[in-house]
Amino acid sequence: MSEREIALDTETTGFKPQEGHKLVEIGCVEMINRIPTGKVYHQYINPERDMPDGAFQVHGLSEEFLKDYPTFNQVASDFVEFIGDGKLIIHNAAFDMNFLNYQLKQEGHQAIPDNQVFCTLVHARKKFPGSPASLDALCKRYGVDNSARTKHGALLDAELLADMYLELMGGAQEGLKLDINTATST
Repeated sequence: MSEREIALDTETTGFKPQEGHKLVEIGCVEMINRIPTGKVYHQYINPERDMPDGAFQVHGLSEEFLKDYPTFNQVASDFVEFIGDGKLIIHNAAFDMNFLNYQLKQEGHQAIPDNQVFCTLVHARKKFPGSPASLDALCKRYGVDNSARTKHGALLDAELLADMYLELMGGAQEGLKLDINTATST
């Protein structure tokens, strides 16, 4: 049986949706048995608010750039449909899930349950206590090329996360399932 997982990352206007901060980008990479399928969900979102300089410095998304994109309300159903009941693989899941569930509830959608989420940050801290556990540090540890990452970007970070997650969980061999058909000749 195939296991569907989704490496997911978001970018936001700040740290707390309860203080009016909003999602500005969602990036998802679908994986089957921990291998990316090529199917992605990527959406820039108009937050309908200003972009604080600190957030702009992290991801480089300006109010001007985002103003013509749809609001979260306009994309929430498509996002929910894409993730379905797949296991969400998120680095620092507490942050992303706080925003996603806050905004989903505001738009009348069900919150994503905790048991649908796997946090790679928590797992990495358990696996490597006391070692750096940022996405960049883990990419370096596992030899995942993150040289294209000059700023945070939800889709690029989800792609890096998918590659890093495969290594964090034991590498390609663990999820590799080969159908070997042996024939005997007489």
